[in-house]
Amino acid sequence: MTRISGGWISSEPTQAVMKMLTGAGNQAYFVGGCVRNALLEKPVADIDIATNARPEAVMALAQAAGLHAIATGIDHGTVTVVSGHIPHEITTFRRDVATDGRRATVDYSDSIEQDARRRDFTMNALYADREGRVTDPLGGLNDLKARRVRFIEDAGRRIREDYLRILRFFRFHAIYGDPDNGLDADGLAACAANLAGIETLSRERVGAEVKKLLGSGDPAPAVAAMAQSGVLACVLPGACAKPLPLLVHLEAEQGVAPDPMRRLAALGGEDHAKKLRLSRAEARRLDRLRIAAGNAQPAAVLGYTDGASVAFDVLLLRAALFETHLPENAATEVARGAAAVFPVSAADLMPEYSGPALGAHIKRLESEWIASDFVLTRAQLLS
Repeated sequence: MTRISGGWISSEPTQAVMKMLTGAGNQAYFVGGCVRNALLEKPVADIDIATNARPEAVMALAQAAGLHAIATGIDHGTVTVVSGHIPHEITTFRRDVATDGRRATVDYSDSIEQDARRRDFTMNALYADREGRVTDPLGGLNDLKARRVRFIEDAGRRIREDYLRILRFFRFHAIYGDPDNGLDADGLAACAANLAGIETLSRERVGAEVKKLLGSGDPAPAVAAMAQSGVLACVLPGACAKPLPLLVHLEAEQGVAPDPMRRLAALGGEDHAKKLRLSRAEARRLDRLRIAAGNAQPAAVLGYTDGASVAFDVLLLRAALFETHLPENAATEVARGAAAVFPVSAADLMPEYSGPALGAHIKRLESEWIASDFVLTRAQLLS
């Protein structure tokens, strides 16, 4: 019998929620990501619970137990119960009645097998009782052990239930899959056959998935498979997967954390802000990275104009895009530029200069100072 353990499952607040359900004669299982991650000995962020109890019954049981219940998705069978300041998302066993590729019409079920069959991947259809004993209705445990991301039963049907699963397939492979074994062939073929469905998805959902994918440790193999299957061109027209492996290698070599915007800049493409519904801040940073990566500003100048973080990102991008090495002493030069302080202020030029003339003259002096490699002194500039 496979079991999971961890502080989260044995905690008193979480056990109180499980006892609330089972004590009334209901089935209750931890499900999905919390079980998957516990088996992989990865951190558990969210606690999801599946039960045969109907949402109204869950609300009533929580109230009777003195716990705070929130009808977060009661129309879809989901109630959030807060115990010890920890949210527990409790969803009634469900089966799909109809789907349109974006959302499903569901009916409640008393069967854990039916509930498992409406999920996306076998590794997400793993359940565990309050003692941590794992129930595996669809063979997901073997797939998880093999680090194989596999759709439940018919891959095409799972995708047509929600086309976002195309992008989730690549993201899950990047995080949980075995890069040496590649992606599941049936899943990859089903993604390629259902590309048109991506256009029906909201840009916000697509953008969120792409950013999660690009924020994973090494998304390069998954993104390469996206390119080969046509998914990348559908999501980001004009993007090229080729620079990404080198960028990921350079990041690891330099001890730099993954960053979705840096990696998105490496992929290139068109109209990212619209296609992925980027925030204004994300769009500005992405534009600056792409522009600066294409010019020849030295490392120190980048450090001065953009700050150390953006400057180093630009140098990493240049090395990946042009297949070169980072400049010697790149980090030192970036830090030197970031620490440089222009020695002239507006007060030094007044009242001889004012208004637009003042701004133009300061800009000219600053350009001279930058061109001197930050060497010219205040006195030299003013003279």
